[in-house]
Order: sequence, then structure tokens, then C-alpha cells
Amino acid sequence: MPRLFTGLEIPPDVAFALSLKKGGLPGARWIDKDNYHITLRYVGEVDNRTAAEIVEALDRFTGFESFVLRLDHLGSFGGNKPRALFAGAEPSAALARLHASQERALQQIGLPPDSRKFSPHVTLARLKTTTPGDLARYLEETPRFVPLSFSVARFVLFSSRESMGGGPYLVEESYDLAA
Repeated sequence: MPRLFTGLEIPPDVAFALSLKKGGLPGARWIDKDNYHITLRYVGEVDNRTAAEIVEALDRFTGFESFVLRLDHLGSFGGNKPRALFAGAEPSAALARLHASQERALQQIGLPPDSRKFSPHVTLARLKTTTPGDLARYLEETPRFVPLSFSVARFVLFSSRESMGGGPYLVEESYDLAA
């Protein structure tokens, strides 16, 4: 059974710049830059029939134009039990519309609503034993985050294998946005 999600690829130059944040954080398991992405809609494990329905639903997407996305800060998930370090995306109406439309389309074919709040980001590291103090020190000592912008011309349907997180992710289908 494939494990699927939709997302945005990160261009190589942006991925390289993000990868320079690696190091200096105890307990971090750094994600390989080739696996950086922004998840739009997590689907999970589905049977092959449902996977085909997802591809059909996404094939019908029209009316979305390419847009510029900007990563503008570092952040973390987990509060007092940090679990991930990420580069966060600046709010974007175009991105929010794309996400909401995918959510509606996937619910229309019978998938349950995504229970997580949409928070567009690129996961840089998974944190298992990192303390809040270690994370605070890392964020304080890391040079200022210089915003990174890139053009989003398509979204993709990714599959992932059972792993410890962080990939490998494979592009199963791609969907171009209008220029």
C-alpha cells in the first residue's frame, strides 16, 4: 500500500541554503536536502484503488497560477518536548487556496479531513533527545535567517517508504500550475 501526500518541491539552490543550517544542535537527526519539501496534504497509507482516485481528483485541478513562496524564519514544533526544527513559510493567499482546494477535493472522494492545522514549512531536522535549552541556544546562536524565495510552478504527489522519517520521497505524479 502506498503512503501518499501532496507537496511542493524545494529548488536545489534553496535546499542548499537551508542545508547550511545543519549542525550544532544536540539530538538532531538532519534531513537530507534532497528530501526537503512542503507538505500540502498528508494522505497516509491507501490501497491502489484509492491512490488512483487521488490521482484522478488531482488531475482535475485547474485555475491555479504559479506564485512566489518565501521561507522567512526558523521555528520548531513540540514546545517543551521539541520534535522538529523547520524553516517556516510566510503567509501566502495562493498557497492557502491551493491547500484548501486539495483538502476539499480529497474529502469529496471519501478521505477524512486532515486533523492537523496547515502550517507550511520545510522540516530541517527531527528532534528526539533535544532539550528546550539546546534548541533555544541553537536558535540564538544561528546566524539571522535570510529569507529565501522561489517560484512554485507545480505541486506533486509524493510517496514515501516506511522509515524513521525524512525520506526517501518519490514523486509519483506532478501537476503544473498555469504560468
